[in-house]
Amino acid sequence: MRITRLKRAIALALLFTVAGLAQARAARADDDDNRAPDLPADICEKLQAPEGNDVAFHTYALGVQVYRWNGTAWAFVGPVANLFADDNYRGQVGTHYAGPTWESNSGSRVVARRVADCSPNPSAIPWLRLEAVTTEGPGIFDGVTQVQRVNTTGGSAPAAPGSFVGQEARVPYTAEYYFYRAAN
Repeated sequence: MRITRLKRAIALALLFTVAGLAQARAARADDDDNRAPDLPADICEKLQAPEGNDVAFHTYALGVQVYRWNGTAWAFVGPVANLFADDNYRGQVGTHYAGPTWESNSGSRVVARRVADCSPNPSAIPWLRLEAVTTEGPGIFDGVTQVQRVNTTGGSAPAAPGSFVGQEARVPYTAEYYFYRAAN
């Protein structure tokens, strides 16, 4: 009986230790999700969200930037991307499309306009700060005031000219989007 009680006590101690570690890790992850992105100070300071706005949600985008050849240049049409909860592109939470618009799986939506940009990586689309024009529906995008697009890869217009007017190019890209709400 003594061995059984000892085993039970050890098992409970391990359970509490593991639970405590898991809770600490979850708290750290929550803190990271609500932290604004690191911006290159020398070229991207204008992407800082205005005072009084806090990060409300952070997503990872995987998609394409769509361009159309107009006979002299590639004209930007819009993005087509899925938004994910983590950087391994698991847990799809919404989509991103022309407008620019971000729509959650629950139906909340934010449409924004470009305010500022910077290009820390010349081989990728610029980083952006956008200001919400409209938001609607309950969910993760309800009440969003600002959006940042950072850590972009790919997505730039093709370097070679198109073969015919109206030709479409879908260029893969990834990015992180940070959504802000007014601080309470």
